[in-house]
Amino acid sequence: MAKKKNKIFVLDTNVLLHDYKCIYNFQDNDIVIPITVLEELDKFKKGNDLINFHAREFTRELDKLSGDGLFDAGVSLGKSLGHLSIETGKVFSPQIRESFPENTPDHRILAIAEYVMLNHKSKQVTLVTKDINLRMKAKSIGVLAADYESDKVQNIDELYKGINTIEGVHDDVVAKVYEESEGVPASLVKLPSEPVSNQYFVLKGTRSSALVRYHHPTKVFERVLKQKVYGIEPRNAEQTFGLDALLNDSIQLVTLTGKAGTGKTLLALAAAIMQRQKFTQIFLARPIVPLSNRDIGFLPGDAKDKIGPYMQPLFDNLDVIKNKFSVTSKDYQKIEEMLKDDKLIITPLAYIRGRSLSRVFFIVDEAQNLTPHEIKTIITRAGEGTKMVFTGDIEQIDTPYLDMKSNGLSYLTDKMIGQDVFAHINLIRGERSYLAELASNLL
Repeated sequence: MAKKKNKIFVLDTNVLLHDYKCIYNFQDNDIVIPITVLEELDKFKKGNDLINFHAREFTRELDKLSGDGLFDAGVSLGKSLGHLSIETGKVFSPQIRESFPENTPDHRILAIAEYVMLNHKSKQVTLVTKDINLRMKAKSIGVLAADYESDKVQNIDELYKGINTIEGVHDDVVAKVYEESEGVPASLVKLPSEPVSNQYFVLKGTRSSALVRYHHPTKVFERVLKQKVYGIEPRNAEQTFGLDALLNDSIQLVTLTGKAGTGKTLLALAAAIMQRQKFTQIFLARPIVPLSNRDIGFLPGDAKDKIGPYMQPLFDNLDVIKNKFSVTSKDYQKIEEMLKDDKLIITPLAYIRGRSLSRVFFIVDEAQNLTPHEIKTIITRAGEGTKMVFTGDIEQIDTPYLDMKSNGLSYLTDKMIGQDVFAHINLIRGERSYLAELASNLL
């Protein structure tokens, strides 16, 4: 049997910023880091955003591995893993010079990838980058290129929705759901597949229907009640399910997906305020993704002025809740008091780094703009009594190196299916206005 030949993967900067521990995910294959990548990482080291954190963490990982062979044969990444080496800059070949005359970091990385390929003809050399254009450029000069697939959801069309509608349920079973406070055995309903923990169902009979949640430990369907929460009343079955998950103490992690206007953030915020006495603080945060790839520093004003436009949608959701009450009411005053006393904090996600997350109701908005590793970093900091909610629209991703399969929200939902502390709801119907719903569907 012929001995397996190891491959060589040349990594682009965006892969390391996406997952700073990615170098350990290539099995026993070798990895090459172009010197240009280190130069680019150096520009990201300063700052409070998660991308800056990743740049610093990879530098630390590299420092642990430093050795005489790093710029030669490479250093071992560990048992059953390959070697890591750094390749210095190379002169542009005639092919690269003619196709890409500009001396840009991307083209310098291409030159190094081509050099590695030409000098290791017995091995398959692949440039790994999350930049689609760079992958196309690499292929045009004969260099294999691929996306970083380690944390991608394989089949986005089959991504868990959290809700099923079951037709033809016997009316006696539907009636029992309303009669039995402890729920009815799931075995009474003919299901297309085995339900998972905290999966929601609409059970439809000939005369009536019932909303239920599957309780895995007892294997019963528990009735889901429509609840009005701090002035916000669910307008459809999905929103009713969402509030049930948000108000359930045994569900510590909730993901809410759906297009704009489906009520994801509003429901989460209303549920958090309703349960404020259970938590020391409520954090409502979102990652800052500058528009048109322009850094936030281009915006005028001080730090507060710069982040204001990014945080405004969160304050708009809070205003919707406040406007349900008169200015003199206790409920309105309670929200104002929470803001004043820092019991309710609306802030960029990066600004929460280092805070204690014990007994916190933590809402992360626009979570589709986070990488899987960033999501993991946030969740693993959860202390006792903390509830975490991630909301977002996986079809509206603002960062160029993520897509529907590779973003953190899709990854989180896919990996957490079936866990007793987790629930996911995909909200479908927009509830802003007919015009907003029409635009969302057609434009």
